[in-house]
Formats: sequence, structure tokens, C-alpha cells
Amino acid sequence: MRARMIFAFVVLAFLAFAQGGALAMETTARQAILLDATTGTVLLDKNADQRMPTSSMSKMLTLYEVFQTLREGRLKLDTALPVSERAWRLQGSKMFVELGGQVKVEDLIRGVAIQSGNDACVVLAEGLAGSEESFAARMNQTAQKLGMTSSHFVNSTGWPDPQHFSTARDLAKLGVHLIKDFPDYYPLFAETNFTYHGINQGNRNPLLYRNMGVDGIKTGHTEDAGYGLTAAAKRGNRRLVLVVNGLSSMQARADESARLLEWGFHEFSVYALLRAGDQLDRARVWQGTDKDIPLTLGEDVMLTLSRPQRADMKAMIRFDEPVPAPITKGAKLGTLILTAPDMAPIERPLLAGADVPRLGLIDRMLGSLRHLILGENG
Repeated sequence: MRARMIFAFVVLAFLAFAQGGALAMETTARQAILLDATTGTVLLDKNADQRMPTSSMSKMLTLYEVFQTLREGRLKLDTALPVSERAWRLQGSKMFVELGGQVKVEDLIRGVAIQSGNDACVVLAEGLAGSEESFAARMNQTAQKLGMTSSHFVNSTGWPDPQHFSTARDLAKLGVHLIKDFPDYYPLFAETNFTYHGINQGNRNPLLYRNMGVDGIKTGHTEDAGYGLTAAAKRGNRRLVLVVNGLSSMQARADESARLLEWGFHEFSVYALLRAGDQLDRARVWQGTDKDIPLTLGEDVMLTLSRPQRADMKAMIRFDEPVPAPITKGAKLGTLILTAPDMAPIERPLLAGADVPRLGLIDRMLGSLRHLILGENG
């Protein structure tokens, strides 16, 4: 096994040394996660896998299910759904649908995304699945497909129930999927007000009004859960997704969420360290038509790093040689390993950069003799 550091030769060309940097961030939230969706890097993790009530942040999954049904053509925005007595009587935040009336799906979506209407959720759930219980079963199936393995839902609203729970990490995954899977519908979460039945209500997401690049997603609050928010913000090519829960007040939710997002944008940057196809080394070949073969990357390497991580980053490549021919271009021959303080090692495969056919029988025999007598690579 051959291993050598390539930091000084390759990675340093992409990174400028920086003095100082940020300390680990503390938060008053009971549970929190800050994710750079551009690279999938977790910037902050406080009890992110701890089970917690999700309150109205559950409605993100309700709308994900609705958007999926619209995309499949089984529902249209102008479809009118009936309002049951159960939906009409539901307490908490409301869109104020009329008993016995019918409401267009497009209005119901805004009633959920902007007004956080419990009544709108139930109308959608009953309209799509026949009952809220059946709709919740569909929610759980979708959650598993999205990798939300620590979540379980029993209703469409987030109404308190011991069997209705999620984690900050799972909600962050859901937020990323909403943004990436439904770019046509996601902008609805940034609308700041909606009027229905003569009643105008503003979006409950406090960060939409702070001119900081926030364009979603959903607030939540119950007595047990405290005040929570799943927020998404975009600046330039960077996208951050934040989940906080268990805060003590609406003001604390607004201020703490804004502080954490600003920290994430200010203290971390995304670096395109290496590009697909970059040659990092050459490996000797055994009994091939070429004596060596280039080792290349099969994918771009982009990382989100703080300034201290950027300064102290190291890169190493490991591979076995000589590599016996024949060799097919794209075959994995080694590994690139990237390390930095407070970051789990990141590995990327090193691939054969060319085809190398095997030598003919006579040339292989001669090569073996040279190796035995002179120690040469055959």
C-alpha cells in the first residue's frame, strides 16, 4: 500500500491560509441542526437525533405529500375539496374554511404554508386519502422513502400525540427534499400573507421579514414542544437549512434562528477543492502495455469548511501498486482521504484514468524474468 500526503502539492493551490476562526456555537434551543445543503455538511448539531414533538413543522410532510400527488397528475390545483365538520371544528391555527363548503387545492396549500391552518390540513388529508388516519399512513411511507427513519406521524397537522414525533435531523432532510424535489411549489413558503374568507393572515415565519435570504419553511409551537422553526436561506450559491425546537418564546425563536443562520453563512464557506478528472498521481502497472496509469477523481470534491478547518486541512492518497493489467478506465484503484479539525474523514475513490491492456504471453514471460533477475517492474 502506497500512501502520501498531497496537501502541499494539490489542495493548497485552492485554499488560502486564514488566521483565527469561530468557536463551537452554543444555542438555547433544546434540539437544533444547521445543515449546508450545498454539500450536505452539518455545521451545528445539538440533540439532532433526539425524539421531539414536531408541532406544525409536521405540515411540511403534509404538503410534500400534496405536491407529490399534484406531480403525479392525481390532483389539480383548481380541484375543489369538501370541508367536513371535523375539519371545520378543528382548533388551533386556522384558515377559517366554511362548514360544508368546497375549497380549491391551491388555496388550501397556501392555507397550510402561510396560515398554518389545521383545518386546511384535514381538508387535504381527507380529500386525498379519505380519512386523516389513512393520510397519516401515507405520510409515514413517504417519510421512510426520504430517509426520515426516526419519525412517526399520526395526523396531518402536528397536533400533540405521544406517537407523533420526529427529530431535528429528519426535519432538515424533509426541508432539503421540499426545496430540491418541488422547485415549482417551494416558492409558496416565501409568500408573506394570504387572504381567505375575508380574513388576511401573515406568514408566521419571522425570518421572512428580516431581509436575510430566508425563503421558508415552517414554524411550529405547542406547550410540550416549545417554539420551533425549520428555516431555509439562500445566499449566492449556498443554501442553509436550520431546524430549532424547544425555544421559550416567539421572540427567542426569531432571534436565535437568525443568529445561527448568520453564523453559518459568516463562519463557513464552500470550497471546490478538486474537480472530476483531476490527476492526483500515477500508479505503476504490472504486465501492461503502459508502465504506469494516471489516478484521477471521478467526481468533484466540494466541502463546507470553517476558517480553522480550511487552514489545517490535510489530504492523503492511498493505493496499491503495481496494478496488474488489464485495467479498465474508471476502475477504483485507490482512495483520497481528506481530514480537518472537528470533521469526520471524507473519502473519495481514485479511479484509473485510462485503459491499459495486458501484454501478450511472450512479453509477460520476459517481464517476469526481468522482475525475478533484475527486480524491474514487468
